Amino acid sequence: MGRGRQKAKDAKIARQLKYTNHTSDLRDLERELMAGSRQQPATDDSDEYRDRWSDDED
Repeated sequence: MGRGRQKAKDAKIARQLKYTNHTSDLRDLERELMAGSRQQPATDDSDEYRDRWSDDED
């Protein structure tokens, strides 16, 4: 594909992004985040690595 065609496609995409109404459904985002937090509990792996390498000297 030539540079002119690629530039025209880029301009078209830029126009779509500029003039499209980007509304956010914050409630939907909140539900998605809450569902993700219930499925995967947060773990802190830093203690695991700290204990694993605690015997090493510099």
